[in-house]
Amino acid sequence: MASWDGKGVRARVRELGLRDPGRERFGAATHRYELAPALPEAEIREFETSHGIDLPTAYRSFLTEVGAGPAGPGHGLMPLAVPRPETGEEGLCEEGAVDDEWEADRLPGRLARPFPLAAPLPGRIDVPAGALTPGTLMLAEEGCGIFVRLVLNGPRVGEVWQIDPDWGGFVPVSASFHAWYTEWLRSP
Repeated sequence: MASWDGKGVRARVRELGLRDPGRERFGAATHRYELAPALPEAEIREFETSHGIDLPTAYRSFLTEVGAGPAGPGHGLMPLAVPRPETGEEGLCEEGAVDDEWEADRLPGRLARPFPLAAPLPGRIDVPAGALTPGTLMLAEEGCGIFVRLVLNGPRVGEVWQIDPDWGGFVPVSASFHAWYTEWLRSP
């Protein structure tokens, strides 16, 4: 899927927010069912050029046709180029872990490096998580050091993976950004 119905996605996000006025759904207190404006093509091109990558089509078109987050799965979508402000939400296991993960992705050359896994790595991970995440971009945080990441290169380009170093390993959770985000939109 190369295109999104931006108006339709925004309407569904508003509907989800109206159904959850107390922000009880997981992550809603962080993302508040808000979508930032879509990003200009020039800003996305600048990000891609500066990191030596091409964003997968479904994610790239979401940024240009729908918005730059944060409403989305987990605690919401992370911004592409400017970190979101602190929300003060309690319950995140490692204070600062999200910022550290986001900043690590922006280190020179990290996103362009090859994604090191050819197959899922289930269970407890006995190597530093940072050794497994080059070539991926953090999309969302699930809490307690669990992150959802978009594969940017190699045979698994465009897939969405979840890394839970303590219990769940590093495994695919969706075949594409479009499928991953649409599943969240469709959930009650």
